[in-house]
Amino acid sequence: MNVAFAGINKDTVDVLLHNGCEVITPREQECCGSLQAHSGDFETARRLARHNIDVFSRYELDAIVMNSAGCGAFMKEYGHYLNDDAMYAEKARILSTKIKDISEFLIGIEFRIPTTQFNRRVAYHDACHLAHAQKITAEPRQLLSMIPGIDLVELPEASWCCGSAGIYNVVHYDDSMKLLKRKMDNVKSTGAEIIVANNPGCLIQMEYGAEKYGSGVEIIHFSTLLKRAYRLPN
Repeated sequence: MNVAFAGINKDTVDVLLHNGCEVITPREQECCGSLQAHSGDFETARRLARHNIDVFSRYELDAIVMNSAGCGAFMKEYGHYLNDDAMYAEKARILSTKIKDISEFLIGIEFRIPTTQFNRRVAYHDACHLAHAQKITAEPRQLLSMIPGIDLVELPEASWCCGSAGIYNVVHYDDSMKLLKRKMDNVKSTGAEIIVANNPGCLIQMEYGAEKYGSGVEIIHFSTLLKRAYRLPN
């Protein structure tokens, strides 16, 4: 996320600040380890997990808020991956309980509802690591539906993969494009101006799909849409 979509990180921080949160971003944090684990390099994944546990444990945090579904899903499993590590098992378990997707976090606090009209037709795509791994589907929709004036429409097959799936769109390009074509056909059927997706892989894949098929739809992150609804300055 910080490499391809650094602006989304800023949008997320701005939204949290607007909701009365104190935000700490430790400079020493590293990759969560999910990509390494997905490719079978569990030794590196565990090393990264231990490092991040050490970094975040220095602070008294109520939550560790994520805007990347893949990262959130993996960090929620730190306790599992370090279960046999006598030094880190308990610390990993505690840290995992603090991991919250941005939508999951906001729904659990006194969420500030935008006060101005946001007259746009919007549909929500379920990122696989959010819907299937973390079982978070209702929270983003509930928050979006609270925005005044929004026309929130359901995307057919919203929980079907867009074809990104880590590096699936690289190692299985042809099959990935078939999934993307189906996804973008469903997007077109909604008549939505904006599609919201909460994972960088989905954003990259579906942005490519919007360009490839000339749909004209805008693909953005939940935090970005919410920042627009709040009319916060860039």
